[in-house]
Amino acid sequence: MGKDRLMNSVRIGAVAMAMLCATAGLGLAAEYVSVIKDDVNLRSGPDTKYEVLYQLPSGYPLKVLSRQGKWIKVADFENDRGWIYGSLVSKTPYVIVKVREGNVRSGPGRNYSKVGSVAREVILKKVATKGDWIKISHPRISGWIHKSLVWP
Repeated sequence: MGKDRLMNSVRIGAVAMAMLCATAGLGLAAEYVSVIKDDVNLRSGPDTKYEVLYQLPSGYPLKVLSRQGKWIKVADFENDRGWIYGSLVSKTPYVIVKVREGNVRSGPGRNYSKVGSVAREVILKKVATKGDWIKISHPRISGWIHKSLVWP
């Protein structure tokens, strides 16, 4: 009877481990939002009484970390964290240049001609994706940029 119990325990453990691994692979994708207008306050806590850490420009992309009432705890591309009021962000996808300078191309690949470049911290509207390339638009430039040059 001891051997049967041991085998049962091993089976249960194996099933539990398989379920854990399966659900870990189904983890929720990160949620991103972007600021809807210029000079939006990022605060140290979830209320207007908290210190203003930064004022963010329109389109600035943020990763959602948690929510508390109508406030959202967020992180930016440098992992600076703070709180923003929920009605001041939207799901419109934007990216921010995270390298010193990134090339923008006429198509989704290095074999396409360079149409210009963008500097670090320039905010670009995300229009489409194709493989590792993101089609972007900006008042001064549009085209394709490699995903390794921007966040998120």
